[in-house]
Amino acid sequence: MYRFRHLADIVSWDRNAMMPPKGNAARAAAAAELATLIHGLATEPCLAALLEAAEGEPLDDLERANLREMRRAWREANALPESLVQRRTLVCAACEHAWRGQRAANDWPGFLANFRDVVNVAREEARLLAESGGLSRYDALMDRYEPGMRTTDVDALFGELKRSLPELVRRVAGVQREQRVLVPRGPFPVAAQKALGLEVMEVLGFDFGAGRLDESAHPFSGGVPEDVRLTTRYADGDFVQSLMGVVHETGHARYEQNLPREWLGQPLGQARSYGIHESMSLSFEMQLARSPAFVALIAPRIAAHFGADPAFAHENLAKLLTRVQPGLIRVAADEVTYPLHVILRYEIERPLIEGEIEADDVPALWDEKMAALLGRDTRGNYRDGCLQDVHWSDGAFGYFPSYTLGAMYAAQWFAAMRRAIPALDARIAEGDLAPVFDWMHANVWSQASRWETPELVVRASSEALNPAYFLGHLEQRYLGAG
Repeated sequence: MYRFRHLADIVSWDRNAMMPPKGNAARAAAAAELATLIHGLATEPCLAALLEAAEGEPLDDLERANLREMRRAWREANALPESLVQRRTLVCAACEHAWRGQRAANDWPGFLANFRDVVNVAREEARLLAESGGLSRYDALMDRYEPGMRTTDVDALFGELKRSLPELVRRVAGVQREQRVLVPRGPFPVAAQKALGLEVMEVLGFDFGAGRLDESAHPFSGGVPEDVRLTTRYADGDFVQSLMGVVHETGHARYEQNLPREWLGQPLGQARSYGIHESMSLSFEMQLARSPAFVALIAPRIAAHFGADPAFAHENLAKLLTRVQPGLIRVAADEVTYPLHVILRYEIERPLIEGEIEADDVPALWDEKMAALLGRDTRGNYRDGCLQDVHWSDGAFGYFPSYTLGAMYAAQWFAAMRRAIPALDARIAEGDLAPVFDWMHANVWSQASRWETPELVVRASSEALNPAYFLGHLEQRYLGAG
């Protein structure tokens, strides 16, 4: 199953990064066939008795963790019929492939025709998984990405952010209005952006013998620890977008590349959850790459690729990379407003899966929530509104909360790191990133799925997930508080 999933991941990467457009139908059929084979292995009738027998055996802690994860995968697979697994692959491939052109054309009506099919499949999956696990329908989908996390938990965590962030955004805006920031002027040649991205990946410790960087419509990472594939996207007027995309995906990649090789092929050896995975990407992109110490480290490299410009002075770049400005695009959002983008999506996809709203209702709800949460007008602008993300076209409902959970985990990791390594920022500024990587390896990377998420968080940071660390980080970085 691990090896089949390896193939599935590489096939998916190729479909997004290299495949010619006319190959989509054949590729979707092949992917559906592969998904069916994996599902068939996971639902072999003999597995029920084998799992039951294993429960009574004298297992050590690692074997118990493996069995826990095997049972989890077995329960999910057996809740879904083969026909639904195959249909999901086909309708999502059709919707995602068409989305690439429909987003550019601002074509919501065209997108909607395929999107209704995706929603119907997701609702059927949610119904069956909910019945199998005794959960609500949205909880059943979210549990795929964040095992054990429930909407009651998310509502409490996100509620704290909704109460705190609008005022924080207002205060930061007041401070930043008084700051003078130089904006670098392009164009920034794509070849230079690619070279810069590869150089920064090297600084961040990416193993190029076990992965590569390519280009796609939406940045992503995939593959397996032995072969991690990353993508970013380029615009010649904005090098920050591609650079931060590379840094973000490199955080994912370092996690994958450092999962224990002795556990490869076992459920125990997989990444813990999507929230923990996003904590790695956001540790790299937000906590590390936008810190003054790291900006001082890479500023000369940026100038070397794009030429002399006072805007590339590290003091100015640090201000540029921490500008807070409510915008339309989630992946380009600053870290203060970013959670509001995630909350917006969560507050739409949850009632959509529960059947409280329909696919046709999404644009109006998007416009309403964008105005309320971020003060921006998206009426008629589907491209920069509800069509901007790939996730819904690909059926990934329940995924979005992982981004902000990841930001919270990342802040908590760095708080624990600074307690353990008081000179952390000075060492980063000197170009020594080993303390960051060593801490991550010891506390997160090497643990893989040995522990369930709440226990992993306590073991790594000495307490349960606490949004106060994230809010405290924002106050300190943007207002100098604390």
